[in-house]
Amino acid sequence: MNDHIEPGGSDAHDAAHEHDHGALGDAEFAEFMELAAEEGFDLEDVEGAIEAAGHGPLPVLAVVGRPNVGKSTLVNRIIGRREAVVEDKPGVTRDRVTYEAEWAGRRFKVVDTGGWEQDVLGIDASVAAQAEYAIDAADAVVFVVDAKVGATDTDEAVVRLLRKAGKPVVLCANKVDGPSGEADAAYLWSLGLGEPYPVSALHGRGTGDMLDQVLEVLPEAPAQTFGTAVGGPRRVALIGRPNVGKSSLLNKVAGEERVVVNELAGTTRDPVDEMIELGGKTWKFVDTAGIRKRVHLQQGADYYASLRTAAAVEKAEVAVVLIDAAESISVQDQRIVTMAVEAGRALVLAFNKWDTLDEERRYYLEREIETELGQVAWAPRVNVSARTGRHMEKLVPAIETALAGWETRVPTGRLNAFLGELVAAHPHPVRGGKQPRILFGTQAGTRPPRFVLFASGFIEAGYRRFIERRLREEFGFEGTPIHISVRVREKRGRKK
Repeated sequence: MNDHIEPGGSDAHDAAHEHDHGALGDAEFAEFMELAAEEGFDLEDVEGAIEAAGHGPLPVLAVVGRPNVGKSTLVNRIIGRREAVVEDKPGVTRDRVTYEAEWAGRRFKVVDTGGWEQDVLGIDASVAAQAEYAIDAADAVVFVVDAKVGATDTDEAVVRLLRKAGKPVVLCANKVDGPSGEADAAYLWSLGLGEPYPVSALHGRGTGDMLDQVLEVLPEAPAQTFGTAVGGPRRVALIGRPNVGKSSLLNKVAGEERVVVNELAGTTRDPVDEMIELGGKTWKFVDTAGIRKRVHLQQGADYYASLRTAAAVEKAEVAVVLIDAAESISVQDQRIVTMAVEAGRALVLAFNKWDTLDEERRYYLEREIETELGQVAWAPRVNVSARTGRHMEKLVPAIETALAGWETRVPTGRLNAFLGELVAAHPHPVRGGKQPRILFGTQAGTRPPRFVLFASGFIEAGYRRFIERRLREEFGFEGTPIHISVRVREKRGRKK
């Protein structure tokens, strides 16, 4: 599409301003703010909205430590709400692991590793496994130690992992409820990780100083810059439930046996990164362990498999979700698709075992796709056979299409001309005697495309979906989720 700005194009030299106003260049930003002032918006609000929507991938902070040292309590304190499960017995954190947080005006993601401790391997091995995974996925680490208990052998093992990883670490001496506990915290200098920050996650004591230090060591953006900016190969995560044929697909794509293929579901445990030549380009494929039932029902190795899949998706730019076409589309398939969409990744749906389907199954599969995967009707679809290699050549164009959509940016002037026509032809329904109008908008970011619309009143979810549908019809955006946030004009700021 001739309007989309490639990464490393004009966006690259705007990187210095990226922090201030998303994907908008200086001239475009100035023009936009003028428009906002004319419409009576509070300019600080407008700038805040653009910055919030315009941020690229956020840096990741992992909170690690052995069981029952108060990791989840600390995570709740950092994110400012009780979202992580807290219960006074070790290993109760389940399911959701990543939260968005803000401190002193900076946004970052927090990975709560509280519940990864229950494992068949015995507690020490599992603490090592969870810490290793979290450290690998993070840009900086908060290492939580119980100051009352002091450093244990398990803590020492985590310290060795941290040293090996070379990531910046902030040492949190938790459960220091008053001045008397500070002497206990001082003993933790012996771990050799620098100053221990005495904190009471429960009461909030000392968390501010610790977070100030976190911001000191946390990079502005994740270390792994996306895409072609660093000249590296594009990263593709191959995800799907167990035994759907991910490893077979990877082997077929690579043209050799690189991954163990076993009829037993779930033989792949760790993501395997493979550089693969395909369609005249090198791609980095991450094969991931299959995702099973809901994470909190899983035990041991399967539990880690899900977490690793989540990490693989975080590191990838495009997710290829492999679905077994011979079976009905399951809730699990839908959840895996949702995981990729929520992570804001480009998306391709690959239906495997296509060669085994008869006419009747094809008919029913089409119906299922319409009903069960209707929310991602925008994702390119390929019908493949990992076993025979059928239609493999269609995979690369689908991935390229999705990445192009993911990086598409619509210039503000063009977007507002489109919004003006749309609102004139299809006004928002009247509610309570008022008719809210979308006044103007801008695309504040890409990868995935993020829009901020400014309105005179509350815009209903149905109308937002209508706008998204029309944006896709007009500008493409094939294979990418779109984020739309709406800011409503405050009455007090009205100047007209």
